[in-house]
Amino acid sequence: MAFSNTQTVSRQPHLSEVDFSIDDDEPARRRLDVLLAATAETARIKRSFQNDAEEFEASLMRRPLSSKQAFSYFGLMLGVFTPATMFGRVFLNNGMPPNESWVIGILLIINVVSAVVGYFSGKLIGHMVSAAEKYRWPTMLTLLPLIGILWGIMAGGAGGFIVFIVGSFFGAILGAAVGAVAVPAFTLFHRLLRRGDMIETKHFLPLAFGVTFAICSFILGLK
Repeated sequence: MAFSNTQTVSRQPHLSEVDFSIDDDEPARRRLDVLLAATAETARIKRSFQNDAEEFEASLMRRPLSSKQAFSYFGLMLGVFTPATMFGRVFLNNGMPPNESWVIGILLIINVVSAVVGYFSGKLIGHMVSAAEKYRWPTMLTLLPLIGILWGIMAGGAGGFIVFIVGSFFGAILGAAVGAVAVPAFTLFHRLLRRGDMIETKHFLPLAFGVTFAICSFILGLK
């Protein structure tokens, strides 16, 4: 009897022939995205604290402000009070313009524009200052006047633009002078008082008003 040996060859399918189509589970994917985002945010917040004690102190804050919020409100204060003080100083020296109420209207518009730009640009400045605060003190103190000058040029130049190019030029110069002093003075204490990226409102308010009114007092005292 003759037997014939037969061998069955099994061929592995090529990758291109495999059907990888799987029905997407959209709700599960969304939950995964939310979980990953929450994990990343938790890790980011954890990195912002130097140690557990600082994180614990931040958790005790009742009304914390982030750096972006703090510098936005600080920019609003500077934009409101310092231009008004400069205008008041001019009126004290030269008197109120007779029958020139439109001048006061223009000055009020300049004041409002400076305050609005100071507030919204404060978010960018807060981000820049937060990055500068990570450096050593000498490096930080070198960078802060430059950041303040940039901030003052933006806010002062925007306010002065109401009276065209000349006003924008002088507004930028005055704003740069204020910013070069205000940002280092404010940040010096902000770095000491903050916990992570947060500062308590009860610490922020006297600091911000103190720096702002000190600058205003200096302006009024100029001869």
